[in-house]
Amino acid sequence: MSGPQDVWPGTHREAVATLAAGVARARSYAGGLVLLRGATGTGRTTVLESAIQDASEHGTRVLRARCAPGDGGAPFAAVLQLTGPATGTEAAGTEREQAGLLWRALLRQAERTPLLIAVDDVHLADAPSHRWLVETARHVDRLRLPVLLAVTERSQYDIDPPAPGFAHGLSPALVRAHTLAPLTPADAGALVRERFPGAPGTWADDCARAGAGSPLLLRALLDDLGGPGPHDALPHTVAALYAGNYAAAVAWWLDSAGSGTAEVARVLAALDAERHGAGPAGPPGGPLVDLAVLLAELTGTDRARVSGWLTAMTGLGLLRAGPDGRHRYAHPLLRDAVLAGVPESRRRAAHRGAAELMLRRGASTEAMAGQLLNSGPVGAAWASSVLHDAASHAVREGRVAEAVPLLRRALDEPLPDHRRQRLLTELGSLEAADRGAAAAVPRLTEALGLPAAPRERVRAAVALGTALAARGRIGGAVEVLTAVDEQLAGDRPDLSGVLRSASALLAERDPAVRRDVYRRLSAAAERSPELLGPATRAVLVRYAATAGLTSAQEAMRRLRLLLAEPSDPLTEPFLLGTAAAVAQWADELDEAERLVERGLAGQRSDLLHPMHDALLNTRADIAAARGSHGWLPAEPPLRPDGGPGNIQAHVLLGLVGQNRTAEARRLAGAFSLHAATDSWELNRFLYARGVQRAADGDTAGALHDFLECGRRQLAREVRSPVVTPWRSAAAECRLALGAPGEAITLAEEELRLARVWDTPRTVGRALRALGTATGGRRGLELTERAVRLLRDAPEGAGAELAHALLAQGRALIAAGERAQARDRLREAAAVAERAGALRLRGLAEEALRAGGARRTAAVRTGSGSLTGSELRIARLAADGRTNTEIAELLHLARRTVETHLTSTYKKLGIRRRGELRRALTKDDAMPPGLPARHDRMPC
Repeated sequence: MSGPQDVWPGTHREAVATLAAGVARARSYAGGLVLLRGATGTGRTTVLESAIQDASEHGTRVLRARCAPGDGGAPFAAVLQLTGPATGTEAAGTEREQAGLLWRALLRQAERTPLLIAVDDVHLADAPSHRWLVETARHVDRLRLPVLLAVTERSQYDIDPPAPGFAHGLSPALVRAHTLAPLTPADAGALVRERFPGAPGTWADDCARAGAGSPLLLRALLDDLGGPGPHDALPHTVAALYAGNYAAAVAWWLDSAGSGTAEVARVLAALDAERHGAGPAGPPGGPLVDLAVLLAELTGTDRARVSGWLTAMTGLGLLRAGPDGRHRYAHPLLRDAVLAGVPESRRRAAHRGAAELMLRRGASTEAMAGQLLNSGPVGAAWASSVLHDAASHAVREGRVAEAVPLLRRALDEPLPDHRRQRLLTELGSLEAADRGAAAAVPRLTEALGLPAAPRERVRAAVALGTALAARGRIGGAVEVLTAVDEQLAGDRPDLSGVLRSASALLAERDPAVRRDVYRRLSAAAERSPELLGPATRAVLVRYAATAGLTSAQEAMRRLRLLLAEPSDPLTEPFLLGTAAAVAQWADELDEAERLVERGLAGQRSDLLHPMHDALLNTRADIAAARGSHGWLPAEPPLRPDGGPGNIQAHVLLGLVGQNRTAEARRLAGAFSLHAATDSWELNRFLYARGVQRAADGDTAGALHDFLECGRRQLAREVRSPVVTPWRSAAAECRLALGAPGEAITLAEEELRLARVWDTPRTVGRALRALGTATGGRRGLELTERAVRLLRDAPEGAGAELAHALLAQGRALIAAGERAQARDRLREAAAVAERAGALRLRGLAEEALRAGGARRTAAVRTGSGSLTGSELRIARLAADGRTNTEIAELLHLARRTVETHLTSTYKKLGIRRRGELRRALTKDDAMPPGLPARHDRMPC
């Protein structure tokens, strides 16, 4: 160890002091033996050199010897370093005679001056020298000579049993021993900061871990790291350390430990590789395989010695016990240095041997798979099964990124075609989720080209079609599905239903392909209706709903019958997703939500399926239909990959409804729709942008968006206003631009189609639009009918009711009935506030002022109107706390709590304490089971 002694660890300073005291005693003819022990690299030589320098400076003569592994062939090689050539030793016949001559030579030197005899690494001394030094220790003590014998000896737990130590044959009374401890984290940190004063704490800690408690390794690492900065992350591979001092120090450490220890250390490093890489988190052993047993069997060593070595190395700092109790290298860089020079074939053999041993001992699948990842092909059927099982387990637990390399590795094994086809389908599906559809297409194409059972081919075709559609290749996706359907040749109508349902769903992104798909489906229904399964028939119901050919009641009746029929697991997702979408349009929101959750519960990450995204979109539609503006993200996404979609459309509508004008304008302008793919999601966004433009005063721009949305919808044969009510929105724009005739035409057509679907929300909205466009007494009657209808609408239609009340109030003002108009407008403002529709509330207040209201103070209803104190007290009361408990908790007077609650009841429109939770939950001020938040959407 280099550097000033004030930064040395305490154990090293104590050792130097012990040696200095021994030298002082030797000057008083009371010398003896000081034995300095320590593991490899703990600084024995450094401490001894410091003692030698100190003794020389104080007038003590030093005789020194440094033993080395090659000294064993020359008798007394170490002693001769101390004494120099002694006269007569060449002629001495026996070892005893030579030892006597050397002893007398030593005595002659001791007569002239006190001596420090310093012998480094005595465990490497040749046997005659070792015996001579032991005898010298006895004589020095017995004869009270002015001699201190200072000896360093390696003391470390190795796999190979050690030879007896230097003090083995000596009385404990003769030996002053000091053992150098490994560096503590504080000691190591001080050494790093002494070399690099400006180093960040985390970087210094990393260096200390890689130093593994060894001054030798830490010094070599710091030498490799070079100058004072910059201090980037510590590398995980020795290849990044140009000078190579650290790798050389680790190699020397291994050589010093012996071949048995080095082999165990390297096998442990190989088995531990996946812990520092991208593999699964399975431990090197497993719940039924002890690590010591594993290492012992792989290296042919003694299990007890291996177990002891693991414990000893953990104590030194070379290894660390993880949370699972397993021993692992303290830092990836240290593990890599231990593996340096070990060929890849040996590493793979270690992993394969470990996996085979684990298999025999019943280890966990994850543990075996962790070894197989790095073993190379095994060529046995069990290997691919283990990897597949581990991947499936990772998928079930949501660890898709870990499943991908397991499946890739499984494909390296020899597999029959049907198993390879299944693995390729699963891998392609997972890669699509992990890295995008582009990565999935080659895998899935290969899977579809392999012979397999019809069900597996259909799975592969659906996955490939989904991946192709995600890349915008809608025609190619439908062609793949149609080709497989034709290959089935009508023998499997159940599987044909899967392929046709998938075609219909994917075709929604391309108007021309959609028309062709539904034309073929309709023809099949007319030709052989008995051959169509429930999912395909559900798709046709959905088509009829969007085309304006059926009512909500009839559509739901047919879908409920189809849901009651037995369904195949392959077709069920299509049936559930289709039924959920139609139920949402029909305002059967609770039923739609149950269907969505049931459909999502059946989705698998390892099988790419087009219904997954469709279900998520329907979940967002349900949230919007409930008027859950409180779930909008605080910072809506501006440029998501792939252009605007359904989620962005809902976010934009929510921002407009909440009067967050600047944010809405920024989101609407974030996309260039000229290059966007023509799809139903683009149409949704066009409608939403039209609403934003209308709210921003750009009536002409809004009309353009609404008409363009309508043109695209009609090209897709989507006529019903149940998806996007573009006609009523365009009618308002036409009216504002001075074209009432065109406005009435649009509104009448929307009302006709709305009456076909016949739900309060759609009909009420159309009546309101037609009443506004018509005006006069007839218009007033229409808006009145809209209000009556929307009062009975399901939950979530509050904004539509507020809009209808606003239209009725304006019509009443125009008719001169100002008192009744103000009643309607005040109600509109209150309903709008409860619905979170702040823009509508503002419009109602403006209309009130225009209608002659003397004062239009801000309406104070709904949870959003509660003050911070009122909301805090209301939540505590809703949780069941009494007024007294709330007063004590918030350090308020009981009367203050009562006053706040009275005000809260009035604002929430409730009468009893028991209604608090429902009222707060409804307004998103207190979501069930969650803290109040307004920064996320459920999708």
